[in-house]
Parts: sequence; C-alpha cells; structure tokens
Amino acid sequence: MPRPSPSSPRPPPHRVVCLAFPGVMSLDVLGPLQVFATANDLRRKHGQAPRYRVEVAGPQAGVVLTSAGIGLMATRAWAAVRGGADCTVLVPGGDGIDAAVRETPLLAVLQRLAPRVGRLGSVCSGALALGQAGLLDGVLATTHWSRAEQLRQCAPRATLDADRLHTFDAAHPVRSRRFTSAGVTAGIDLALALVEADCGRPLALAVARQLVMFMRRPGGQPQFSPLLAPEPVRAPRLARLLDWIPGQIGSNLTVDALAAQARLAPRTLARAFAQELGTTPGRYVEQVRLEAATALLGQRQASIATVARLCGFGHPDTLRRSFQRRMAISPRAFAERFGLG
Repeated sequence: MPRPSPSSPRPPPHRVVCLAFPGVMSLDVLGPLQVFATANDLRRKHGQAPRYRVEVAGPQAGVVLTSAGIGLMATRAWAAVRGGADCTVLVPGGDGIDAAVRETPLLAVLQRLAPRVGRLGSVCSGALALGQAGLLDGVLATTHWSRAEQLRQCAPRATLDADRLHTFDAAHPVRSRRFTSAGVTAGIDLALALVEADCGRPLALAVARQLVMFMRRPGGQPQFSPLLAPEPVRAPRLARLLDWIPGQIGSNLTVDALAAQARLAPRTLARAFAQELGTTPGRYVEQVRLEAATALLGQRQASIATVARLCGFGHPDTLRRSFQRRMAISPRAFAERFGLG
C-alpha cells in the first residue's frame, strides 16, 4: 500500500453509525464495525490516517443489551445522530427488530436520516425497519432468508432478491446509496464491499486476510450452498442420489441418467426435487459442480480449462456462464481475488 505524499490532503474520517436496539444480534453490529476498524488499523501501519470513525447509537446513550445478553455501549442516542455526505448509517437485525419497529421511534429516526446521509443500509432483518419506514420503494433488497416473506409484505414496492448476500454495488453509487444485506456474516461481506468502494480492492482484501476470512464474497452470491440441503430428505431414494452426485460431477448427468440412478421416472424425479429441494435436477447438479469448481479455483492448482473439464462443465465458456449467472463474477476474477497462495 503506497504512502501518501506529505502534501496529500487528508479527508475527514467517514462516520459509520450503527443503530442498535434491545435484542439486537451482536454480530450484526460488531462484525461490520470490526471491518472498518481493521481497515483503520491497516492504514495506520502504512502511515495513513484512519478512514473511518465508527460508533454505536441506541434509543438512549448507554448500554444496549443484545440478544446474546452482551451489553454494547451506545455513545449517543439515535436522536443525536446527524447526517452528512460523510456518514453511513447501518441498521442491524436480531430478534429485537420487531419490538424496535413497534415500540421505539426507530422508523421516524430513519425517515429523518435517509435524505441526510451519504449511505443508508441494513444487516440481516434490519431491512424490515427500512421497509416499514418506506425507504425501500424501488430499491433492490434482500434480508435473512427466514425473513424474506416478512420483508415482501412490509415493502411491497421493493425489488426483493432473497437469494443474494447484499445489494451494494460500487459501480452504481447513486443507486447504492440505500442497500441491504442477508443474515449475520453477510454484513461482513457488505462492510468489505464498502471498504473496497472507499479505499480500493487491495485494502479490502487485506482486511479480509487480517480477519482470517476465506474470501470476500460478491454481493450477488447466493445465501445457500446446495451441499447444505435440508436434511433429512423425505424420499430415501433421493437422499441416496444426492450422496452419489458429488462423486460423479465429471460425468454426463442428464435427467435420464439421474432418474435411472434413483430408479424413478424422470417426471417423478423432477417432482421430488421440486418438493424436497425447491429446484430442478439440472439446477442442483449445476450448483454442485459450481461448488466443486470454486474449491479447485480457490486452491489455484488447476487451470480454468481443467477445472471446467473435471467438474463436468466441459468447455471453459460454460463454466464462465455458470459463474456469472450464479455468483456474478467470472472464474478468472474469482481465482484472482480469492485464490489461496
């Protein structure tokens, strides 16, 4: 990381304020804020001024009890939070969000701050507060998968995509002045994306390494891995098929081949996948192949062409299209950003 010249102007620190409430999930607050704090630490080590000033605000100044029973110190009350282009406000989630929306002036605070801050976002079920405040109209939004239907109901004018990690997009700074993220650790991915937008990719990746994260995941990446499919699967023959698929990803896994292995008619197999996993056989196989491809690319021990062949994609272009469609990133970019070594 280059040192700034002595004459380089030092911008004031960007303020990041997290609006905590009783029953907030501690990781929704501490995870993102630690990303910004670590970015400051790394900048100091290279002779640069801290880029962020982080703080927690509560209904009143003082201790805010989290859902884990841990107290967080709010340095100021929500009412004392001032806006400005140099301010990002985050609304965390947690079991207490429903009561916070009903019983506190949180919605009024958000409506006051929304036009006055540079960025306004949420972590996990904090999106419900933004939705009920009417701040997600026309906005691409996500939240924890278990709260997606609730968000759909309280923010019917939002464009809901429940299968992504976060909605911040540095390529569209105006559109991304308002953003949301999925559950818990996705808030860390969101914070890393903000650091990348503010300070560049090298610092964001350095923060991820410092926090011993496996990788910084793109915002469009799905919340779920298909290898974590709900268990137990109700149909025993389908369960055996799911155990069999990962060892056969280099083979031609057509629906007919899968049906033969499961000893089911192709239509019966398709119905079983829809009922048990909410997807089609073809999409499931593609995602298992994608999981295997990401592991190989992360190890950087095989070329993209070899990975495509080993994982059953055949041609690198097929692998590339799958990556773009499912993860919003190319295989080459994935290997460059997230590969080990």
